[in-house]
Amino acid sequence: MKTEPEAGVDAEQAEADQQAADASTRSRVARSILQHGPSTANDLAKRLGLTPAAVRRHLTVLASTGQVTSREQRVYGHRGRGRPAKVFALTDAGRAEFFQAYDRLAINALEYLNRVAGPAAVEEFAAQVAESVSARFHAIEGEYDTPTEALVEALTAEGFVASLQPVTSGVQLCQYHCPVAHVAAEFPQLCEAETKAFATLLDSHVQRLATIAHGDGVCTTHVPRPVAAAMHPSPTRKD
Repeated sequence: MKTEPEAGVDAEQAEADQQAADASTRSRVARSILQHGPSTANDLAKRLGLTPAAVRRHLTVLASTGQVTSREQRVYGHRGRGRPAKVFALTDAGRAEFFQAYDRLAINALEYLNRVAGPAAVEEFAAQVAESVSARFHAIEGEYDTPTEALVEALTAEGFVASLQPVTSGVQLCQYHCPVAHVAAEFPQLCEAETKAFATLLDSHVQRLATIAHGDGVCTTHVPRPVAAAMHPSPTRKD
């Protein structure tokens, strides 16, 4: 039989182990949202092999610490009975938990490049960064019905977790994660080069509406419906 002090030590150790396990699971939940974008509790449960109830418990803790926020899920088209499910997204504080030292290294490198070679060199570097998405887009473009669908796949493969949301005037290209958000907050040339790349790849006058780098929850780019060339000249065509 264990003495009372020994039993107390065991209980404390068990509690510490449970707290560590809970913290690890919460980190998995947050990382899943980071990688896959805003998600419902059921989505997270399926991806992580947990019960929806367990996921909701961890989401409650993450919400209480300001790392996630929730909203009602947007439903396009016919909606069934009942209230829409809640969708959980990372806040800026939640994303900051994943801030890595290499972000600071990249910022320092770009600051040095800007000092020794000037703003034009930074813009050229930003264009090269955007080229990785362009290259992937060109490699898969023929596999999709529309260029926007191919761009979504290319962006997601590069870690940007993209999707399309229909709007009256066209579609909105949404990016739920930005691998370079901390760097782009210091050097918006990265966002500008990406937007230019979108316009070229889609042959459209796209408009950037929001960016994670500027504190928005999602990078959002409006892609208008195609119109006649005489009414809306191509941004990339040279007559």
